[in-house]
Parts: sequence; structure tokens; C-alpha cells
Amino acid sequence: MAGLDDDAMGRFEYVPGPEFVFSDFESLMVRGGEPTSGPARVTFGGACWRYRMGTVPGGSTIAVTGGAGFIGGWVVRRLLDRGYRVRACVRDADDAAKTGFLRAMPGYASGRLTIHSADLDEDGCFDEIFQGCQGVCHVSHVSTYEDQEYVQRVCDSIIGSVNGSGSVNRVIVTSSIAAVMDEADIQELVRRPVLYEDRFPDEGSARRTADRKGYSMGKVLAEQAFTDAAEESGLWDAVTCCPADNVGPIQSAHQRNGAWQDGIAQMLEGEYSQTAAYRPWMTVDVRDTADSQVSLLESVLVQNGERYIAWSAEKRDVEDVCASIDRLLPELGHDAPGITDPFPERIQAREAELKAIWAGTELRNDRMVSVTGMEFRPLDESIRDCVESLLSVGDVKPQLRPGFEREG
Repeated sequence: MAGLDDDAMGRFEYVPGPEFVFSDFESLMVRGGEPTSGPARVTFGGACWRYRMGTVPGGSTIAVTGGAGFIGGWVVRRLLDRGYRVRACVRDADDAAKTGFLRAMPGYASGRLTIHSADLDEDGCFDEIFQGCQGVCHVSHVSTYEDQEYVQRVCDSIIGSVNGSGSVNRVIVTSSIAAVMDEADIQELVRRPVLYEDRFPDEGSARRTADRKGYSMGKVLAEQAFTDAAEESGLWDAVTCCPADNVGPIQSAHQRNGAWQDGIAQMLEGEYSQTAAYRPWMTVDVRDTADSQVSLLESVLVQNGERYIAWSAEKRDVEDVCASIDRLLPELGHDAPGITDPFPERIQAREAELKAIWAGTELRNDRMVSVTGMEFRPLDESIRDCVESLLSVGDVKPQLRPGFEREG
């Protein structure tokens, strides 16, 4: 392929077979090893070559949707730590209660971090923000997952902004382990107990409906929507990160209102409930989720359509999570409450059976580790840091045993 230096040549891969018909190679212009216009697939010398999307350049500009959220806020911080310029997309940039922690980051003072209002429900809200960005970490949630057509519309809007940017070459799509293992029939976990990237929930179950499993269905839909759009474009790729139950320190008081950190807050305050189907917490530290996303953004080993699970591969029953607080922080004097089991007796009678099913599952993070080198924090560290942040940042008032008092 004359006209390409060694670096640029290394960015193409041979695609066997005659099933593609493309433009001539001369229509692809390359500057500095990157194509600036023309098709992503070309023919040359009778063979078909496909351009492989590149990792984002160091110090480039990355947009983060959901930048004020529990995960998104840590993605913003980790990107800044690694030298990137960041555009944090939030629902209302003027909401000081939710964006104050972003403005307190050193990168904001220098201008390396900017904060932008973007309402997911407004079509084209990212059009201007994505222009000039080399990467996007799409972290934000939609307003509801029960309306799958609405989820598709939001995906189409974000994809339109990516395509219109003329600069984005990688999108990290935040999915969930719900897109891996959230089964309408728990016996499916007996049939397929290994939880890894190639596993999806049983889509053939009649009980897998949007009112019951909308979150899981919406995440699967979004993964496929971005993968298909990137393949059609040929100018960017979409890589999915499926985080587990995120535990770890909050950075702003409003972030207390999330599934797992709020669960720990309730334990501290003296009341908590059993999990659905007696599922154990299957966790990842929120900081590791952020590091996983940044590492996937940078990796030269990943390809469009691939998904990677971010979790420590630890499991712990909710009762043991609560007991961990006093074990890890005996100085606090936490008065651990008893658990509330809200389920009817017929479900309670199956507690041992259901816990045995969960105990038989095998959690795998081989692929994430292989492409990123991630070393996941132990759950004890995540619980400790979450508790301390809820006390110091979230102003949670813990239930304490007699003789223990908190200063201030």
C-alpha cells in the first residue's frame, strides 16, 4: 500500500473474501498515520483492507456523559489524572449542588475541564459538545428503561452527535452486569453459571418484559445500537464496559442516591433490606470502573462490538456487607441493624435454595484484565472508603452503640 508509512500501514488489517465493494485506495487520505477523510475500508491491489480505529491520543479531549454521577464523576477525575482534557456533560451545569465537586477539581481552574448542560431527552444535545472530541465515555442513564423505543431514540440521538462530530474515533458505552446475568428465570443461572462477556440473559423467556427487566433489556439494546452504528460508520468504534455493583467513595452528597452506596448509607442509619432473589452483592470499586473505562479508551487491543466486564469477582451476601462495617471500622461503633426481609413466606422458604444457586455462579474478569492490566480492589477497601465518604461528604448520621459519639 504505497504512500503509507509503517505506523499507518499497521493500522490496516486484511479482510478476506469478495463480499465488500469499496472505493479506490487513492480516495483515502492519510496524515500522520490517521485517515482524515475517505472510506474506512479500501481496496488495493485486488485485496480489501479495513482501517482499524485507533486509541485516543494522549492529552486529547474526551466527553463524559453523566459527568456529575457516581461513576461519571470518577471517570472525569481519572481522565484528568491521566492528562486528558475533559468535557463533563451534566443535566444542568448551573446546579451547584451537583456540579460543585467538578468545579473543585484542579483541572477546572485551569480550563482543562469544562462543564456543559446536556439533557438526554433533547435530541442533538451533544452536537456541539462532541465536536473536536476524540473520545466519548457514555455513562449517563436515560430517564426510564421501561420504554424501549424511547431508549432507542436516545441512543440514536447520541450516535447522531458522534457521527456529526467528525472527530470521535472511540466511544465507551457503559452497560451493566444486568446485560450479562439478569435472568427472568433464575434456573437459567443453573444451566449457564459462568458469568462472562459472551453470556447474555435468556431473551427467549416470556417473562423477560420491559416492565420487569427493562433495565437489562435497555442496556442490551444500547450495546447493540452503538455497535451497529459504529460498524456502519466505519470511522469510530464502540466498546462496552459492563460494571458490576459499584461500591466506593462518593465525591458529592447527591451521589448518595444510588443503589449500592445508598444501601450502605441505610445500613449506617439503622435499616436495610434483603436483596431480590437473595442475590449477593457482586461488586467493583467505582474507581476501578472508571479506570477500566479509561483503559478501554486507550487500549490498542480492543475492537468494535467487544464488551468487557468490570468487577472484582467477589460475592458477599448483604448481611455480611452490613457486618463488614463494624469489622473494618471498629472505632466508629456502628450498631448494625437486623435485616428486613420484605418477601412473602413462599419466597422466604426458598432462601437457602436461591443462595445456593448464586453460590454456584462463577464470576470472570479475565478479558478485562488481559486488555487493561487492571488489578481490582478488594471489597473491604471499597466498603471502608464508601462508609467514610458517606460520613464526611454525604453527612450520613450513623446509628451507634452506646458509648460511641461522633465529634461535631
